[in-house]
Amino acid sequence: MRGFQTRSSVQDVLLAYDEHARPIRAEAISILHGSGRVLARKVVAQSNLPAFDRAAMDGYALRGEETFGSDPYNPILFLVVGRSRPGRPCDLTLKPGQAIEIATGAPMPHGADTVVKVETTRRIGRQVEVGEATPPGRHVGVMGEDVQLGTIVLEENRQLRPQDLGLLSALGIAEVEVYCRPRVTIIITGEEILPAGSVPEGCRIADSNSPMLAALVARDGGIPSLLGPLVDDRSLLRSAILDSANTSDLVIISGGSSTGPEDHAPSLVAELGTLAVHGLAIRPASPSGIGFVDGVTILLLPGNPVSCLCAYDLFGSEIVRMRGGITGGWPYPGIELPLARKITSPIGRSDYVRVATTLVDDQLCADPIATSGASILSSTTRADGFVIVPADLEGYALGEVVRVWLYDRTLELAPS
Repeated sequence: MRGFQTRSSVQDVLLAYDEHARPIRAEAISILHGSGRVLARKVVAQSNLPAFDRAAMDGYALRGEETFGSDPYNPILFLVVGRSRPGRPCDLTLKPGQAIEIATGAPMPHGADTVVKVETTRRIGRQVEVGEATPPGRHVGVMGEDVQLGTIVLEENRQLRPQDLGLLSALGIAEVEVYCRPRVTIIITGEEILPAGSVPEGCRIADSNSPMLAALVARDGGIPSLLGPLVDDRSLLRSAILDSANTSDLVIISGGSSTGPEDHAPSLVAELGTLAVHGLAIRPASPSGIGFVDGVTILLLPGNPVSCLCAYDLFGSEIVRMRGGITGGWPYPGIELPLARKITSPIGRSDYVRVATTLVDDQLCADPIATSGASILSSTTRADGFVIVPADLEGYALGEVVRVWLYDRTLELAPS
């Protein structure tokens, strides 16, 4: 019950983690399961795309120079000697005065160098009138125009998008080497905690942090597993930390992270390994920390749900993402909005302020709905996002434009 004598910054947590920030091992997976995964090795094209010259229009393949001089009033007649369809090429070699009916995507016949659009032709039995001069190369996709053999298609550390997977498949690449998803054990502690989804009983409350943390970890590319709720028993928690460190790439402990008589997690991490940072100059989530046991990172998050969310947002998310090779900061999109009300914050402390979007005189603004209340979880569901007040500022004035980090990437901003 001594409280925190000194408090660190969020940056101190990330600095303490720096030497552990490298991605974990790599694995080969099917491209069918590659969305969102991070490449551990660059991908080089082993073939041209397309692998053959192909039609870019429906029409007739022929020799372009033979169409010169044609127009709608003076069309030139060609003899149609075959047809080419996607997957069913025509094996004939064109002779002067001949044409081959062709569909978009079909291989160009031997001897043909252009495609006349079907709209500029008129079919007459086995012949076709061409009423537009079409030079060689027109409406033809040439071999390798999309991707050439030997070129780098995707660089290492790229997080794969659906269109990336489509390109890989088009190049005949069935597997890619990606960083493994980090295995994250989430330990929930607290004598008063009932399993998630339980009906509260007397002074006991349902676990709200495990479903929230599991979803956040999965969003950030981790594989969550849940342990608990565990009672506040030092021996039990000690075994849980050791067992989890042996089977996980990262351990998150929610609850028991402060300095009270039942807050065993910090001293156990120090006893079993190293407690690098404990106690942060942030609101909420000050009783947070980071340590290492057997080389495995242990994140200490508060039990109060908003504090837990805040701490995970501020450093837990980045750590999980880095372990899986994902870079680029927060997963939240950010927008600039003026404040509907002022935000006050003492110098030396960072504040995580939940905000809703609202219209003020037809101007979309960010309205602070909570600057405290670490146990008021509904404030995060009513919020559209959050604002971070840095430690060197005393807050933001009414009307000042601030960066709002949106909880929902697909959020349609509208009056609250």
